[in-house]
Amino acid sequence: MALIKSISGIRGTIGGPAGDGLSPLDVVKFTAAYAKFIATTTTRKNNTIVVGRDARVSGPMVRDLVVATLVGMGFDVVDIGLASTPTTELAVVGEEAAGGLILTASHNPAQWNALKLLNEHGEFLNAEEGARVLAIAAADDFEFAPVEKLGTVYTNNTWNRRHIEQVLALPLVDSDAIRKAGFKVAVDAVDSVGGVVIPELLAALGVEKVECMNCTPTGRFSHNPEPIPANLTGICDLVRDSGADVGFVVDPDVDRLAIISDGGEFFGEEYTLVSVADYVLAHTPGNTVSNLSSSRALADVTVARGGSYSAAAVGEVNVTTKMKETGAVIGGEGNGGVIYPELHYGRDALVGVALFLTMLAKSGKKVSEIRAGLPAYEIYKTKIQLTPDIDVDAILAAVKDRFSSEKITDIDGVKIDFAESWVHLRKSNTEPIIRIYAEAHTPAEAEALADRIKAVVNEMC
Repeated sequence: MALIKSISGIRGTIGGPAGDGLSPLDVVKFTAAYAKFIATTTTRKNNTIVVGRDARVSGPMVRDLVVATLVGMGFDVVDIGLASTPTTELAVVGEEAAGGLILTASHNPAQWNALKLLNEHGEFLNAEEGARVLAIAAADDFEFAPVEKLGTVYTNNTWNRRHIEQVLALPLVDSDAIRKAGFKVAVDAVDSVGGVVIPELLAALGVEKVECMNCTPTGRFSHNPEPIPANLTGICDLVRDSGADVGFVVDPDVDRLAIISDGGEFFGEEYTLVSVADYVLAHTPGNTVSNLSSSRALADVTVARGGSYSAAAVGEVNVTTKMKETGAVIGGEGNGGVIYPELHYGRDALVGVALFLTMLAKSGKKVSEIRAGLPAYEIYKTKIQLTPDIDVDAILAAVKDRFSSEKITDIDGVKIDFAESWVHLRKSNTEPIIRIYAEAHTPAEAEALADRIKAVVNEMC
């Protein structure tokens, strides 16, 4: 069992003793702590919090606990039901709420769930704010409301539609061009809320030929829900066998987007952001931001379009903070997370789908031709499972010292930049592992670099 408290929220496995997983007691405690934090920090005049969830089997149980706790803390709840993370973020703003809770463990397997915490702007709490919530929870420093001040619950099932409408209204989304292109699109929604909202989005964009797999939101994931090549053989086969022009894959909470090229080849999760950013920059020149573990390709296309690129620590809130500082017109994370502030500061697969299809329609090219025209890099990802006796900070410090002659960035773990490649080591925010990402011009070079660094770490361990 595991319970992880980080900048990404409160994430844990369902079942087991309190404090050793995301038990009902833990859900109540952290929800109450969050409610107190919101009550003491919001500028809103109301006592409203939005709650949305993905389709995990544990979702209804966690929702009931969260909603009841918020009511018990004196908050009114807007329950938007099955909704993506970006939909919930937009709903917080649209409802003029004091905050929001998204009940999803994102790409984690089905036994996990989580509380993702939003402020009144529909954006994730930063590290300092998250630490305050954890401190309140640790001290049980919250008080429930008397009966005459209990909150109420309002169900609003309109937000998926409203999210789609806002995406279609974006100036760089052209549904007429998409409709005229007559695309056939394949979708893998890993049996979660994307199975509802992505087909609805495609229909609204004018896509009439849609091949769906795993689009019934049962929460019983048909494959590992992380949208990486090893887990996506089914959608690759579907794209190839059906003759689809493109395939789209989303994770359970629909904030990550992976693309499958015509012919069933993996487009590359790093290139979701790169391709969409290149399209946006062609029409609205400006700056971009991604995290340290993302491809150099974004920096290349940004500079080619006359902009400036900046890197942020891993974590959506870190990327959005840097985007605001630099006035970035687009940014995100190389795991397929597109952040387009024209709509909101949050990773949004719906935005990614709409912008990519518009670009594809207007280019007159195949997806494989779009990919061939982007800077050529290959990224390799591996990890080291943590055990209690591993001192991660000491290992990272030793790695930094070992490679001190190279360019080092240590705002988030240790990133080593070589002339034609880079490697990034960091402790995960969501799993008990050290992530090792390496990028070079060929898959073999990237894997060799990652294995070299992994060997160094194993030697130190």
